[in-house]
Amino acid sequence: MPEPTVKPKAFPARGQTSTGETSLRQMAYERIEDLLNWGKLRPGQIISQRELVEMTGVTLGSVREAIPKFEAEGLLHTVPQRGLMVPSLDVVFVREAYQMRRLIELGAVPDMCERLEKSLVQGWIDRHLTARARLGDDGSDDVTEFLREFQLFDWDMHNQMINAMDNKLISNVYRVTAIKIRMAAQSRVRVTRQNATRVISEHLDFLMPLLRGETDATAQALARHLTQSLRLALGEAVQS
Repeated sequence: MPEPTVKPKAFPARGQTSTGETSLRQMAYERIEDLLNWGKLRPGQIISQRELVEMTGVTLGSVREAIPKFEAEGLLHTVPQRGLMVPSLDVVFVREAYQMRRLIELGAVPDMCERLEKSLVQGWIDRHLTARARLGDDGSDDVTEFLREFQLFDWDMHNQMINAMDNKLISNVYRVTAIKIRMAAQSRVRVTRQNATRVISEHLDFLMPLLRGETDATAQALARHLTQSLRLALGEAVQS
């Protein structure tokens, strides 16, 4: 029986203004970003602003206000008389995006070891151990929702690792690069029980030395994880 493909559910509210009310423009941005992250908008696809309104449930005005930011980040392009195009991302781009990701993540390792709270890292380890136990069952239960939640946790963990550098410019470059990588990889990589189990093992390989503050061991294990991820994104087999 084929493994389930993880799909998004309802959109969570994320961005809050200082008054506690969600900014409509920020909400529109985040919901369109979710569509890109989960492959609901695919490279090369052309979509209208009104279609984005239908897919996100936000106002046309807020969609229009969010579009310039996507254009500036290279995540959407305006095609006159046709609408918005999701940029096509080829193999060269995937390699370059992963090189950028590699530079940022490995460059963040010293800050991770120095600044991340041990309790936070231990929490990540515990979450991985729990997930591994869940996925180690006989495989008869439906883990679609569990895999979706773990994917969100994975993305958030990597973001927090980069945020340890306390550099907003780098964090934003990393965020946009990560979105583009997900867009390019959606057609090749499915989040399955087997893939998640492999990722858990690779994560633990760098989380354990990270907990101990071992910079070199953390960087070495993280580099291997990034290499494996690149191979998958290119449609290649992972190395054992």
